Parts: sequence; structure tokens; C-alpha cells
Amino acid sequence: MEGDARQAIRRAAEETIAAFGVPGLAIVAVRGSQSVASLFLGTDAVGSPVTPESIFPIASITKLATALAVLRLVDANAATLDDPLARHLPGAAAAQPGVTLRTLLSHTSGLPLDLPNAASLYVAGTDWPTLRQACLQTPLRWPPRTRVQYSNVGYGLLAAVVEHHTGQAFATALDSLVLHPLGIAAYLGVEPPRAPVVLADVRGPQAGTPLEPFNSPFWRSLALPWAGLLTTAAGVLALVHAFLGVPLSFLRLQTLVEATRNQADDLGGGYAPPLVWPRCPWGLGPELRDEKAPHWAPSQASPTSFGHAGASGCVAWSDPTSDVTWAILGTRTADNGWLVRRGPAIGAAILAAR
Repeated sequence: MEGDARQAIRRAAEETIAAFGVPGLAIVAVRGSQSVASLFLGTDAVGSPVTPESIFPIASITKLATALAVLRLVDANAATLDDPLARHLPGAAAAQPGVTLRTLLSHTSGLPLDLPNAASLYVAGTDWPTLRQACLQTPLRWPPRTRVQYSNVGYGLLAAVVEHHTGQAFATALDSLVLHPLGIAAYLGVEPPRAPVVLADVRGPQAGTPLEPFNSPFWRSLALPWAGLLTTAAGVLALVHAFLGVPLSFLRLQTLVEATRNQADDLGGGYAPPLVWPRCPWGLGPELRDEKAPHWAPSQASPTSFGHAGASGCVAWSDPTSDVTWAILGTRTADNGWLVRRGPAIGAAILAAR
């Protein structure tokens, strides 16, 4: 039966590659401490094989790392979850009544999805300090705690809070607070020691230019605290495991409980259509599965399962009820819908494996 289950995971992966033009996939999964899947199939967009050492741009899974940095500051008593943003960044336009670290982490602050002037800022010469200033100048779009609106800006402000308390650039602080303690080889704002995966199907006006998202040194240099991290499949798995208390000394138990429970009550919202739901539970960083449809996690996962996805074509998820955690990283962006349409099939096969 074990062999059949692992073959089902491979079949789901191979069907994804064939049906959606994904050049390659990395799939890792564990049940407890036992490996359920370790598959590295195909290549990236330029023919380099996908291996355990492949370094992927993990897009918005970066937000898990940023959230962990903030939670580490909370555990160190440098901040509390219900601190008003104004206590830490009084000059921020979003530092309004009701905007707290908790609302920023759970996307309930009322900030927009992205910077209002994002397109004009994405030009040669832009850097993280420039983008940080733009985050500080971005006002609320809605009153706090009236909806869930996934927000890159909110995580930019959280990175600015980390910088304020550590006196370090966010990339440096992230390494000392999160990446090094977790033993993760990951890179933010610097070129990795070997060539990263090149993604297929990058879209937008900068596609094919020196400013191409995900694939260009320029994009990597921005050190985006909401989308810029690069790491391996094992690194992604370690980020999710941190929310499960691995290692035990990394976060306090009460912090872990808060991080993985619903902070959004019954508010609706989400990303952008069609990924908007009547009820959109969210934790302090991780998204919660609940009954959302469509979704990249399978319906077989428990409603309290959690994780994050990335537009670069990746998802990391954990179902504590089944004691299963997995990561799926593709070498094609999610723009053609493959992650939502095939991620659940791969996840279901992983959950069924014993």
C-alpha cells in the first residue's frame, strides 16, 4: 500500500506537468518525522534539472518568514500583538485607530492589496528603502476589521517594524531572527550561491526584460518582505514547521496557538477574484483552509489546516489533524491556474499516503 500511495503522488505530479505545461516540480511531504514524498521531476524553463538543491523564488510564502520575524519580537517582549501600529511607526499613514500588529499579520487592517503606485515604482534604481517609504505613505482603503484584504503593503509595514526594533535592514534581521535559527539556507536581496530556478510563463510588461519578476537579478535585489525570498523545498517545509513548534524553542506555545488560529472571525475577503470567499479565516501569517473554494489545498484537509501559496507557483501546507506537512514548488508561475486546479489533487494524494 505504501508503494501504491507514493505512486499516486507521482501520477498526480506527472499529470500536472503534462496537462498544464509545468516544466518541473519539487514535492516534499512528511507525516510526523517520516518522509511521505520526495519528488524532483523535470526541469526549469531553461532546461536545468529540478533537484533537492534547486533554489526557488517562493513569492508570497515569504510572508510566513516575515510573520515569524514579528512573532519572535513578540516573544522577546519587544512588542505585543495588539500594539497599535502607531506605537512602532507613528509616521505611517496607516497608523490609525484599530490598526495593530495583529490586524497587519492577519490582513484585516484595511490596507490595499498593493502599493497604489506599484507600477511606477517598479523601475531600474528602485530598492527596498524606496518601497518601504511607499508603504509608510500608503493610507487605509477600508476601516480596520471590516474585511480580509490580502495586503503586500501590510507586510511591508511589518518589515519596517522589525527594522525599527532591530536597527538592521530587514534582510539582515530576517536572517538572525528566523533563517539562521531554523537552519534554512535562504536568500533575500542577495544573489544565491548558485543559479536559481528560472520560471516559465512570467507575464506582465517587464516579461523578457532585465526587470522580469522572479527571474531577474533586479527583482531579487528588491528584498521584498512580502515576496522576495529564495530557498529550497526543504527550506519551505521548515518555514511551515516553525508554526508547528519545530524546533520547540523557536516560539512560545501560546504564540504558536495564536498564529495558527483564526484571527479574522467571520469576515469575508481574500486576494482578488476568484480567490475571494464569503468567510476567509486567517492566522498570524498562515492562511487557514476552512471551506474555501477554489483553493490550492484539498478539501480532504482539515478546516484548521494552514499554510501559504505563492504566485511563482508554489504552496506550503500543514494539516496538524493528519500530522502531514507538504510543499509543492513548480517551475511555472501560477498564472495559468495550475496551482489551484492541480494543487488539491497532489495534496489529496499526499494526505492519503500512509
